Amino acid sequence: MLAAARRQLLLDRLARDGRIVAKDLAAELGMSEDTIRRDLRELDAEGLAVRVYGGALPASPAVVDYAARTRVAPDSKSSVATVAASLIEPGMTVILDGGTTALATVAALPRDLDCTLITHSVTVAAALLEHRASVLIIGGGLFKHSAVACGAAAVEAAMGVSGDLFLLGVTGVHAEAGLTTGDADEAAMKRTLASRCADTYVMASEEKIGAASRFAVLGLDQVTGVITDADPDSRAMRELRQAGVELVPAGPRADLRAVEGRRSGA
Repeated sequence: MLAAARRQLLLDRLARDGRIVAKDLAAELGMSEDTIRRDLRELDAEGLAVRVYGGALPASPAVVDYAARTRVAPDSKSSVATVAASLIEPGMTVILDGGTTALATVAALPRDLDCTLITHSVTVAAALLEHRASVLIIGGGLFKHSAVACGAAAVEAAMGVSGDLFLLGVTGVHAEAGLTTGDADEAAMKRTLASRCADTYVMASEEKIGAASRFAVLGLDQVTGVITDADPDSRAMRELRQAGVELVPAGPRADLRAVEGRRSGA
């Protein structure tokens, strides 16, 4: 099989199955495992796959720079943001992650909502200027790729806050890899913020479901739920349900009254 044909087959299998096991595929195709691994290394280098032990997972398209991410699935992010915003009740203290979905969540919040919002995102903080909410900004070194504070100083500052709810953004939600993102320091910051809140909900637009990035953030069992508008009948969503993940529907399937009931215990 020519290299171009193998490459397309690998991409098709990643899209279909959500993973590739190099040993199994090599046996199926009657070629060496080293050949498959070399192809996977090349796909990984091009950002089309994420290599893991024994094979590879689909790469998330959400690891591009901040400006480019604003153009990725904006309608999907808006749907997820609407549900995420509905979880924020008057009087709550909420930690809001950085990223384009978090920014859309601010846009979905009533401007007169009386609450406290904590963020390490300069863009999120700026978007809250016209809101009634009290805003606390966590400082540190600026990670320009995501326009958020990261690093040791930011983690130390985050340890001094706590909240009722953390709205977490990631670049990948995968039944095998868990919650992932593209930078090690950013992953550490997200873990710290999650540890400071009673509940953590993941904001995951459709392109992030079934995809993975290089650095682990949290296991699926470490969050309260995943808000997503992805097709509930898709392979990736079925696998997440089988893994015991609480999936909160967004978009046309969303029932905001039911979502609000999750917070109130109804």
